Amino acid sequence: MSVQIRLTQGPLATWPDTPYAQGSGARIVFDGVVRPTEDGEKIQGLHYEAYRPMAEQQLEIIGQELLETHGLIAMDIEHSIGLVPNYKCSFRLVIDSKHRKEGLAAMDEFINRLKQDVPIWKSAK
Repeated sequence: MSVQIRLTQGPLATWPDTPYAQGSGARIVFDGVVRPTEDGEKIQGLHYEAYRPMAEQQLEIIGQELLETHGLIAMDIEHSIGLVPNYKCSFRLVIDSKHRKEGLAAMDEFINRLKQDVPIWKSAK
């Protein structure tokens, strides 16, 4: 079981075709994409800021907890900092699990906890 975490400057690259984790029966990839509106207003993109040491620590804690509670095989977490233009990826969560149900449940829980517990903030540009 492993958790990989990266805070990346600017938009994230397209997800590469990577080998599946040993024992994986499902891979779930969630890409968070910047929309052209925020609260009903047109925007050019989003600017993300993070308190990096605490953000990385919280992402690791959440990832490890979900690996254990959902019996996952691996998790890869990447979040942008800095400016991300419209229609570009700002967050990616990749989960390898034995079966889809635990992977989907972990994905939903991870995103909810990210928004609540991780010191990453966004502002419209």
